[in-house]
Amino acid sequence: MNAAKRRVIFERLRTANPHPTTELEYHTPFELLVAVMLSAQATDISVNLATRQLFPVANTPQALVDLGEEKLREHIQRIGLYKTKARHVIQTCRLLLQHHGGSVPQTREELEALPGVGRKTANVILNTAFGQPTIAVDTHIFRLANRINLAPGKTVLAVEQKLLKVIPAEFMRDAHHWLILHGRYVCQARKPKCGECIIADLCEYKSKERVARSG
Repeated sequence: MNAAKRRVIFERLRTANPHPTTELEYHTPFELLVAVMLSAQATDISVNLATRQLFPVANTPQALVDLGEEKLREHIQRIGLYKTKARHVIQTCRLLLQHHGGSVPQTREELEALPGVGRKTANVILNTAFGQPTIAVDTHIFRLANRINLAPGKTVLAVEQKLLKVIPAEFMRDAHHWLILHGRYVCQARKPKCGECIIADLCEYKSKERVARSG
């Protein structure tokens, strides 16, 4: 895919959604960190249901440490892997209090040093909470980047690195959310909604497959 086509893609995504953001509900960088940690192998809907009950009770590192792992489990038990996630959240809270004054760090290295925080989670925090030009490649972005030939790659890291190179600088702040939302609601895995797609004419997905699936 050439640079001119990529630019038009992001211009259209921006026009359709000028101010994209995560569908996870949060008010502070710490709440976002907890929500993203809970969202692994879970839907944003299920995480939001849990945090709507959790955050009014405990939404700071100290409050969650005081709440304790067992009580935290009760709040998130409907989320997959909730026992492991509860342990990681409490461990992370302790480290934030011990080494960061209770604040969420703003570097990748410091974020990835926290239990349960990998590269994708770090990228989400850096981009969404702190406005840094990062791309958190989830299953939606990985599929979309390969399917439409935006930034094809065999691994998540390869796709991330390619996206960082080919996305025009003016779109980098919001590209993460545009791509996730487009992959989640339009360019879906089994039945992409090509007939509703605002970038269908720019997509390099096989034409005959696009027509067949949209029909």
